[in-house]
Amino acid sequence: MTHDPDCLFCKIAAGQIPSKKVYEDDQVFAFHDIAPWAPVHFLMIPKQHIPSMAAVEPQHAQLLGHMMTLAPKLAQQEGCNPYPEGGFRLVVNTGDEGGQEIHHLHLHVIGGPRPWKKG
Repeated sequence: MTHDPDCLFCKIAAGQIPSKKVYEDDQVFAFHDIAPWAPVHFLMIPKQHIPSMAAVEPQHAQLLGHMMTLAPKLAQQEGCNPYPEGGFRLVVNTGDEGGQEIHHLHLHVIGGPRPWKKG
């Protein structure tokens, strides 16, 4: 597994920088965003350093599948209502022009009750 010693997210996954952990296993680390956009907003990162979605290769398919199947479970655990009434949003910014600020692949999981929505 590759790591970048200068990468903020590699340091968070290694426990060198504190975070509010949501989940951890051998492949993935999830933690709350420090500037949330919604009642539920956390990041899922692979422990392996992959710079962006543009750097994903066929050997990453199992890892990305794991992250995608884990996202709904963690979203509900963190307070998103179940589908179809509830739900969540996944955002993957890729590269500078795509709004990526930290160059370590990460999924934003965003959701939770929206008090402004009439229903």
